[in-house]
Amino acid sequence: MKKRKKRILIVLGTFAVLALLVVVVLKNTAFKNMPELQGEPQVGKWYRITPMEAKSSDGSEWHGLLRLGSEDKVIVYFFGGGVCLDEYTAAHPQNLYTVNVKSQDTLAEGGIGSSGQDNPFRDWTMIVLPYGTGDFHTGTGEFPYTDTEGNSRILYHNGYRNYQLFMEEALRYIDEPDTLLVTGFSAGGFGASLLADDVIDYFPEAENITVAVDSSLLLYDRWQECAIGNWYAPEEISSRLTGNNIVLDSLTALHEKRGNAVKILFDCSVRDGELAAYQAYIRDGERTVADENGDLFEVDLKAMVSGLQENIPGVGIFIWDGLPYNPFNKKLDLTQHTILSTSFTKDLSGDVSIADWICNAVEGNVESYGLELLR
Repeated sequence: MKKRKKRILIVLGTFAVLALLVVVVLKNTAFKNMPELQGEPQVGKWYRITPMEAKSSDGSEWHGLLRLGSEDKVIVYFFGGGVCLDEYTAAHPQNLYTVNVKSQDTLAEGGIGSSGQDNPFRDWTMIVLPYGTGDFHTGTGEFPYTDTEGNSRILYHNGYRNYQLFMEEALRYIDEPDTLLVTGFSAGGFGASLLADDVIDYFPEAENITVAVDSSLLLYDRWQECAIGNWYAPEEISSRLTGNNIVLDSLTALHEKRGNAVKILFDCSVRDGELAAYQAYIRDGERTVADENGDLFEVDLKAMVSGLQENIPGVGIFIWDGLPYNPFNKKLDLTQHTILSTSFTKDLSGDVSIADWICNAVEGNVESYGLELLR
């Protein structure tokens, strides 16, 4: 019992830091809800679409977001927010994953969704999938568990169903694009890698396709077991998960099926403090923010990059630093988690931003940066 209490206190401390970081990121943006789409959407305006049967993990409503652009180009964008692996994580959602999509609308207007002149994607159509199902957007089932007070509960791993329902409604308002970008950050990056092949099927006329995964690396020997037995992910998704690296497995399978018709990108900060802490939870049972976990993460990241380069010739890699995990604790030698929704246009390795790197790849120039950071 003492160990569990210690674990929870450590995790709560981590999330207090994350809460402060969110405040910093959104300091110039008020939290708001987008209006529900009524009638025809206007170009450049954000709307909610709330499918009737869509739900978050706690049973509350789930909605997607849509912004029509002036260009014949589409981004399908998956949000992040942790993952549920088992009964213990199910019973501690406030510490380990996001339970619903409340207050997520604001994130859509940051980073790659910004309307700022420095964002090369500002005039693209945005199809955005907020996250509150704990299943990397791939679930179709109900997971029974016992909460911390001994009550029987159901966790709705409804990510894939939400995605399907939303795509069916959103596509009513979108003409066939010639260019498609599938992307996501953190758990949404996992989702982008897992669902990219499915997304591409919705856009049969798109000839220029790019998949970009931001800050998504966790090693776990039971990914396939979790996807099948907990999330009830579709068989075409779970069957690809043959190893302990769910993103590497998924992107490798995507390349094997689609070949050079799909450009594949992967970015991550070199000592991602959040991924390092979650990996410590998977490895040791305690989610701790510590430099030694950053050291171990660097080793995993180096192996991930090697695996991508071996399995996917021409893959674009961007390893970056210069942004601290916790700006209020300068003693920590850890780096920021995710960049797609925050410092998207900030120059990083080689004086190139993530925005430039993705934009260049879309235009046919796939490059890698920051590999020298992997010691």
